Amino acid sequence: MSPGRHPDHAPLELERFVPYQLSIVSNTVSQTIADDYQVRHDLSVTEWRVMAVLARFDGLSAREVAERTAMDKVAVSRALARLVAAGRVRRHTHANDKRRSVLGLTAKGWAIHDEVAPMARQRERELLARLDSDEQAWLARILDKLMPGDQARG
Repeated sequence: MSPGRHPDHAPLELERFVPYQLSIVSNTVSQTIADDYQVRHDLSVTEWRVMAVLARFDGLSAREVAERTAMDKVAVSRALARLVAAGRVRRHTHANDKRRSVLGLTAKGWAIHDEVAPMARQRERELLARLDSDEQAWLARILDKLMPGDQARG
């Protein structure tokens, strides 16, 4: 029997498994974008995603940030703690519900966002440039269909 062969098992062909392919593409693109801001701003991928969500949807709770990003609640909580400590995110109590924290970017957070977001959009354009206009339209349609209902572009 040759190495790597398992006749009694049916191994998953990861290189052809769509969730794996999507994960590889996502991780590669995210890391390429992260290379632009990690060193300059001491910002993790999770922290950037939290900031990007708060830039788009001001006033979310930590739970809502985790839901919108589909990230682990503990990872979001740690990212938020670092962002608050660094003065990039403000946390205050909701006016009508004293148990609920409301989050938003500070001026410092907005300054970083306004520098990183155009770089992220440029990386996206570079990625999409590999596809012709029809392929780009199909990709957008396919991703819209695959996104969970509350995350779809609408």
